[in-house]
Amino acid sequence: MTLASSESPTDSDDSGDLVDDEPQPEVFDAEVRNEDVDRDALKVIRRLRRYGHDAYLVGGGVRDLLLGVRPKDFDIATSARPNEVKTLFRNSRIIGRRFRLAHILFGGGKIIETATFRRDPTEDDDVDPRDEDADLLIRRDNEFGEPWEDARRRDFTINGLFYDSESNEVIDYVGGMRDVRGRVVRTIGQPDVRFREDPVRILRAIKFSARLDLGIDPPAYDAMVAQREELARAARPRLLEEILRLLRGGAAHRSYWLMWEIGALDVLLPQLSFHLDDDSDESRLLWGRLDAIDTLMRAGSLPTDAVLFAALMLGPIEEALDGVKDTTRAYEGLMGDVVETLAVPRRLKERVRTIVQAQRRLRAGKLGALPRREYFDEAATLFSLECHAKGQRRPEWLDERPEASQAAPKRTRRRRRRNRS
Repeated sequence: MTLASSESPTDSDDSGDLVDDEPQPEVFDAEVRNEDVDRDALKVIRRLRRYGHDAYLVGGGVRDLLLGVRPKDFDIATSARPNEVKTLFRNSRIIGRRFRLAHILFGGGKIIETATFRRDPTEDDDVDPRDEDADLLIRRDNEFGEPWEDARRRDFTINGLFYDSESNEVIDYVGGMRDVRGRVVRTIGQPDVRFREDPVRILRAIKFSARLDLGIDPPAYDAMVAQREELARAARPRLLEEILRLLRGGAAHRSYWLMWEIGALDVLLPQLSFHLDDDSDESRLLWGRLDAIDTLMRAGSLPTDAVLFAALMLGPIEEALDGVKDTTRAYEGLMGDVVETLAVPRRLKERVRTIVQAQRRLRAGKLGALPRREYFDEAATLFSLECHAKGQRRPEWLDERPEASQAAPKRTRRRRRRNRS
């Protein structure tokens, strides 16, 4: 585990609280090539500015550009209100019931999310964040604000940067540029407070550290350990989505090792955590399966969510089913708590059961009618991951089967408001 320097560049008082006065940003030459920025995102920014609005690229897209990673999304923050954006772009629609933002639609299913500068309304609450018994969980939507308020409401400094595409400069209110250069995940404000406000930020810190090969600021790391039990208070669908994102992101091995190391796995998937041990065979098999998933991801052949979740939980599931007559009851007994914690959909749960139960026949080489079953490709992919983990030679039938349907269908970005911290 790589820990970074604990020196924080963000504006704060001696207690670590963010200051309330408007700070002066640092401005850096970005050295970003124009061709690396989405052309449609640049069009949106130019039109907003032509009509007198401030507009910048913001968030993960800026972070990735500066780290030399190809961004998946290009999001825009602007002074324009949602209805003003809607007026300027006929190819847009307003989403969000309580806090509204604009999705500007382009060909091929591309969406440029465009949000008005926001602020965190809880900053006005009469709650002392240093009170360990205070309930800091965010339950209110953000309000419209200024650029500097928008930057500091975000989770980590590397995600709080604005990119001015006209001047090719980075506008930094939170010390994020120094952390990009130092390759550090650091919270904006006090780590304990930020993780209590939104415990899912613990999983996001793991995701950024693992996927982008970044160190974690020591105070942030300590707070992740100290506040891991807060994860149980987060919205269950968000937890499941982050669990799956960690599997899909190309760094599943490191992500789940970090989850295990800080104790987050004990909270979210104790069935798996209890099954692992530093020197156990199942531990080595799990890391091997996750390595194989990362290899498939790099090759552009990411398995379905059912295969991913089955690969993660294979050890505990097979242990629960071993030697029992009523396997359905045994499976439900194990997965009941998992469903309760993560809101696993019934369809996903049943698919996992089906492909795991097929493993016994595949290991015995008794395929029979299995290749004609619609779940066969997923079962075979899971079997392939296990062969990799065990260092076993792949059977001939595995290489002879059609490869077209074993990978997950391409994921398209949903046209709805994403919950950003």
